[in-house]
Amino acid sequence: MAVDWRAIRWDFWLGLLSLVLLITALVIAGRWVHATLMDEQQVPLDAIVLQGDLHYTSVDEVREALIAEEVGSFFAADVATLKARVEALPWIYSAAVRKEWPGRLRIYVVEQTPMAIWNDSALLNTQGQVFDGRVEQVEGQLPHLRGPVNDVDEVIHQYERVKELLTLNGYGVAELSMTERFSVDVQLDNGITLRLGREARLQRIQRFIDLHSRLRNADEREIEYVDLRYDTGVAVGWRDKQAGE
Repeated sequence: MAVDWRAIRWDFWLGLLSLVLLITALVIAGRWVHATLMDEQQVPLDAIVLQGDLHYTSVDEVREALIAEEVGSFFAADVATLKARVEALPWIYSAAVRKEWPGRLRIYVVEQTPMAIWNDSALLNTQGQVFDGRVEQVEGQLPHLRGPVNDVDEVIHQYERVKELLTLNGYGVAELSMTERFSVDVQLDNGITLRLGREARLQRIQRFIDLHSRLRNADEREIEYVDLRYDTGVAVGWRDKQAGE
């Protein structure tokens, strides 16, 4: 039986050509689809849903942070990148970002909860972390804590200890300062400064509480400071009366 090899060759080459054309068409179509999906104009993120209680951050600030750099299409936008942009805002503690078809971005934010003003220029949150929120937004509402930049935890620890004792006895803490040698001064919300030093701080505060009424009755002037850094007794500074008082 004779075999027509030329016919077989043509069938082979025609089949191979068809396969090549099919693969080429699929590649071109795939590239077109990919380009379309990645095109911000074709598949845009055109809506933002912002959730969470915002007290110190505006909606516009979140939006500007998102679009400060290229966002991309619905498919091209990187959720981790957008999350990082939102969390870079000074008052944002954390953010969760997700995409919702066909073109919506849903963002849930948690703001920082400030507990104190740190060294007059930054803030401390309730986790004891320093962040760069605007101090003027909370000035007058929070105590001032001051101390060496590497001793934040110790300053907070001292503040919490003295605040607990003072609050129990009806006093409020407006400021606490700790030096590099761990000497502590506390200013009460009535304007009196307590010089506590480095040791036995709670005992010294208790001594002030026990003596306060007697000190107040000892002079018509207001108390400016009480130096409690003595084993026995205290030193008291008085404010000069203003003219006309």
